[in-house]
Amino acid sequence: MKKLLVFTIVLCLGCAAWASNKGDVQDRLDNAAKVLQQIQAAPDTGIPDEILAKSRCIAVVPHMIKAGLGIGGEHGKGVMTCRTSNGWSAPSFFTVTGGSWGLQIGGEAVDLVMLAMNDKGMQQLLNSKVELGGDASVAAGPVGRHASADTDVKLNAEILSYSRTKGAFAGIALKGAVLRQDKDSTESYYGKDLTNEALLTGKVPPPAGAQAFLSTVSHAKSVAVNKEGKSE
Repeated sequence: MKKLLVFTIVLCLGCAAWASNKGDVQDRLDNAAKVLQQIQAAPDTGIPDEILAKSRCIAVVPHMIKAGLGIGGEHGKGVMTCRTSNGWSAPSFFTVTGGSWGLQIGGEAVDLVMLAMNDKGMQQLLNSKVELGGDASVAAGPVGRHASADTDVKLNAEILSYSRTKGAFAGIALKGAVLRQDKDSTESYYGKDLTNEALLTGKVPPPAGAQAFLSTVSHAKSVAVNKEGKSE
């Protein structure tokens, strides 16, 4: 019964997210760029430079929907890119869905950022489906201009995750959440079915409409690397 209730609320959240976006993939890219720009504008409460500098892939879900009434669920649509030998890859589109139990009521929209921190984390994102905490280890990322004392522990995680709600930015645990390739958005944007592996490994040239998002990612990464005194 509980599983049925979780499935029902997540399904409703998914339908709401689909209706609000309805194939407007370019808007998703532009909103993802804005989320990264706003995070970089507040470095004291954002992703630490040493974390961003080490990241292999960056995924952003603007306006992820969370809701609950005794049970809870999350659903959102995002975009990700990975670092290749020729720069940042063409964007890949995905959905993220999860359920949670607890005493909660009401709903809210959050911005979600996920960073693949090593080769294994990147390889997991190349799949069409990834369960966080199962297929790929995930941890709530440290926040602030410099990473907290447990940075070394968190860097062992394949993926670090962050959320922003009403301007407040914090690490978030996403164990149990599932990332799936958004095939409908992929076909809508590229005009054909392309795999995550083809997109994120640089086999597909980035389209012109993705340049604003990719430029924002590149700038954020470059600033973090420069502050750390490292080279790409």
